[in-house]
Amino acid sequence: MNRNLKIAIAGLMALNGCMVGPNYKRPAAIVPPAFKESPPDGWKEAQPADGAIRGKWWEMFQDPELNALEEQVSISNQNILSAEAQFRAAKDAARMARAALFPQVSAGLSITNSRTSSTLTNNQFTSFSPGLRTLYNFPVDFSYQVDLWGSIRRTITARAEAAQATAAQLENARLLFQAELAQDYFQLRGLDTTQELLERTVKSFEEYLQLTQNRLSVGIASGADVAQAETQLADARAQSIDLGVARAQLEHAIAVLTGKAPSEVSVSRAAIRQPPPPVPTGVPSTLLERRPDIAAAERQMASTNEQIGIAKAAYYPQLTLSTSLAFETSHIAKWFTWPSRMWSVGPQISQNIYDGGRRRGAFEQAQALYESSVAAYRQTVLTGFQQVEDNLAALRILSDEARATDEAVQAADRALAIVTAQYKAGTTSYLQVITSQTAALENQRAAVDILSRRTVATVLLVEALGGGWDASTLPSTKDVLAR
Repeated sequence: MNRNLKIAIAGLMALNGCMVGPNYKRPAAIVPPAFKESPPDGWKEAQPADGAIRGKWWEMFQDPELNALEEQVSISNQNILSAEAQFRAAKDAARMARAALFPQVSAGLSITNSRTSSTLTNNQFTSFSPGLRTLYNFPVDFSYQVDLWGSIRRTITARAEAAQATAAQLENARLLFQAELAQDYFQLRGLDTTQELLERTVKSFEEYLQLTQNRLSVGIASGADVAQAETQLADARAQSIDLGVARAQLEHAIAVLTGKAPSEVSVSRAAIRQPPPPVPTGVPSTLLERRPDIAAAERQMASTNEQIGIAKAAYYPQLTLSTSLAFETSHIAKWFTWPSRMWSVGPQISQNIYDGGRRRGAFEQAQALYESSVAAYRQTVLTGFQQVEDNLAALRILSDEARATDEAVQAADRALAIVTAQYKAGTTSYLQVITSQTAALENQRAAVDILSRRTVATVLLVEALGGGWDASTLPSTKDVLAR
């Protein structure tokens, strides 16, 4: 290869710095200056620096059994393991794209036996030796496509950004299943609390039944009073038994979320005693960096932007440098000798002149897909704000409802105590006792249900806020391309 050809090739390779197509800039999204819903009473408005939930968010509930179950989600949940494998595949795809930046070298070895027709004759235009012939060939081919317009580099960037989107989707799946487990867990705990309430109610109703039976034995009460007391007691027992169906199903769901068979997991019985802890909400603008689904949509949008540049580069000519080196001979003894060498080298420029509109279609398709990804990103942002507002509203309203229900529980308890005293004194019928018992039980169950819903809403708020995740933890392009 002469010196001028080397200089020309070096100059052409320097053109790798040119890139066509739009540079990516994150489009604006609708971000309110503040959340519409104020935190419930008793919550302190978090400052921007305190807006992110720290560490393992489920530990704020101070439940060791929940902590142990949550630790199993990342390790054994099959959906998370699948998402993790998809992330590794996306990284491999990015590394495969990067390989196009380097020369492609291939080698082969062939031994070919052939026989030339003996009916052909020598003339001034042909020269051959008739009969059997063996050809020994060992070629080494070198090919390099010069990235004149940035198509290869944009492909690498697009694949890397797609891998980053997959990494964010992995974290979103992890958060989704962690939050789902916590919801199931606290719903189960709500059932345990209701079960405890019904067990106390059954004991109370047993005492009332004994009271009516004693009054019947002395002729003060009627058989109808005893029958009504027996009905109340049997109904309370039936309600207590019925809770077992929902509890078993929730326990099975928790087992599957931890990657185990339902027969392998048993959750101990325990009641919810305290209202849920406050959650720092931060300012709305930070939500864009704290939700993995928003980060995934943003990275996917960046990847589709690169496709526009790739489609535009197809309008320009392509330059390929190729070299072939080989040892070729018809005598095996001379196969790898210097006189058997042969080589060829030279650049090739190709340009698609007419393709029936294929390139225009590909370019317009890339633009449309980018616009679609922008809309999807903005919709994901809006959905994120909606979920935060929904659960802030739920917690505020349920907090007010809990206070009202607590007052109703206290009033119903007082009413039951008064009616019971009147019944014992013989100034009222047992029907009034049953009515008061029913009202007291309904209000107590409502209070338990509200406490359970408040805890679940807290979990949903944590999920809506991103669960302590941050976009800065996404792997960089360098990390994606590293082995």
